Amino acid sequence: QVQLMESGGGLVQAGGSRRLSCAASGSIASGYAMGWYRQAPGKQRELVAGITPSGTTNYANSAKGRFTISRDSAKNTAYLQMNSLKPEDTAVYYCALYSGTFYVPKVEYWGQGTQVTVSS
Repeated sequence: QVQLMESGGGLVQAGGSRRLSCAASGSIASGYAMGWYRQAPGKQRELVAGITPSGTTNYANSAKGRFTISRDSAKNTAYLQMNSLKPEDTAVYYCALYSGTFYVPKVEYWGQGTQVTVSS
């Protein structure tokens, strides 16, 4: 069984930065892509960034140029560096392991989520 533990959420001012971390337990995690989803109140959960086991990254349009996903395979940990944050980035951010592709992901495991609030 794989467990995902996110950290790094909190309150940040617009224009600021925040770094989220996701630590995965279990060696099986290395075989999956790791991604960051987010869900704002009243909105659908969306995949904003993903990274494959080989290091290929993909981003949603809302994240391109501002967010960077990275992965430390030795630590089974993924990171999401978020810069130039906007109030519309406010959401619960979830780490996930998925199979399939970034555009057609099949989530196998979810983290518990971490709140990011961007104040204007």
